[in-house]
Amino acid sequence: MELLQELTFIQRGVFAAVLVGLICPLIGVFLLVRRMTIISESLSHVTLTGISAGVLAAQVTVVFQNVNPMYFGAVFALVGSLLIERLRAEYQHFQELAVPIILSAGIGLSAVFISIADRGYNEWFTYLFGSIVSVTLDDLQFMIITAAVVLAVLLFFFKELLAVSFDPEFAGVSGISTGRVNALFAVLIALTIAMSMKVVGILLVGALVTLPAAAAFRLAKSFRQNLILSVLFGQISVLTGVYTSYHLNVATGGTIVMTAVLLLIAAHGIEFMLTRRNNQRSDVHET
Repeated sequence: MELLQELTFIQRGVFAAVLVGLICPLIGVFLLVRRMTIISESLSHVTLTGISAGVLAAQVTVVFQNVNPMYFGAVFALVGSLLIERLRAEYQHFQELAVPIILSAGIGLSAVFISIADRGYNEWFTYLFGSIVSVTLDDLQFMIITAAVVLAVLLFFFKELLAVSFDPEFAGVSGISTGRVNALFAVLIALTIAMSMKVVGILLVGALVTLPAAAAFRLAKSFRQNLILSVLFGQISVLTGVYTSYHLNVATGGTIVMTAVLLLIAAHGIEFMLTRRNNQRSDVHET
């Protein structure tokens, strides 16, 4: 606690960015395997609903004046994640409907709460697109605890999450409760979205979940390599983005995501060159 209190605002921002760059790509790899990356976009908008509800609640009643809106965002994200899993169970033959239903509800409620809440443009801009200078000590503590919980669950239930992600039918036959594992993973996604919004921004956190993992998938030859490369690309993205945004005075989330996009393009280029070189070697051996 004392060590965190001694950190400057820029050190808090960098520390927070490193945590986000670790957790988001890890969750993203599992999402890509499950072909459910769009769920991160849905939960990010639900998180915005919670943020706006927290801001509005602080204005309406004294009880919530000292409560960090991030906590409201986390609660709404958790509820939204469980609702998505519930709707997927209800619409078994049309499970993809769960995401747009929650996404639409989240956007609608956010618009209502934001229009009622009397807050300035700069504060909403920070929540939407991220800012390292806005990371408070309370925010950082919340992010550390959340990151520790997500990592612990991933390590403890790694085999179950892996089995359900690749082959849910086989996992069910093997005795794994796929419903509980899916609900647990939905909670992990919600916690990841909630902890990342101050650094990347609510509208862009889905990109940081997806892009480093997508770049890793172009180069990795195993699931373990996917995890390692995705975290590496995530760290490069957040650190480069934070440095650039601070010196150019632009939105942190935007620079982080654009760095991740460039890494994805570079990964495609490297894959193309490696494939071409291997093809040339094969042609030489055949001749």
